[in-house]
Amino acid sequence: MESVKTLYNHKYLRIITITVIGSLLLTLSAKIKIPFYPVPMTMQTFVVVLLGITLGYRLALATVGLYLIEGILGLPVFSNSPEKGVGFVYFIGPTMGYLIGFLFTTFLSGYLNLKTNFFMIFIKLTFAVSFIYLFGLIWLGTLIGWDKPVLELGALPFLYAELFKVLLITLLTKKILKLRKFI
Repeated sequence: MESVKTLYNHKYLRIITITVIGSLLLTLSAKIKIPFYPVPMTMQTFVVVLLGITLGYRLALATVGLYLIEGILGLPVFSNSPEKGVGFVYFIGPTMGYLIGFLFTTFLSGYLNLKTNFFMIFIKLTFAVSFIYLFGLIWLGTLIGWDKPVLELGALPFLYAELFKVLLITLLTKKILKLRKFI
């Protein structure tokens, strides 16, 4: 009976450890800016998809959820924090929709069957990432007004970088899925 209890405790310790490490990786990916045209990019959406593929949708959702809670509570985990604010006030700003979209993207990345060919993996991951922009644009338009060029402000400058990241993660997906059994 004692060994079952120990195994049970190790399982939850493992889940907590993976979730915390994943949220740290997401934070790090938000802070590093890579020169890209027309705007610098972070690897944050790449890591959101990576978490889904690597951890599966349940653990990846817990990881992204922890990251969002950390940010809402005031830890400077988001891309432009603390420079542009922290906590709930920052969260409900222009990027809230994108951050909420992280949850949907990580879920889909972990849930969709990615054991197919390269083209289908690319299409599925593009579909998954599109939820970041869908929620982001809906929130941005609601916040700043639909009379503003929402698409030009909230999506178009990032499309080349996003295409690059989806292509990169597509190339790595088969290898990541092989490693998934070790997590």
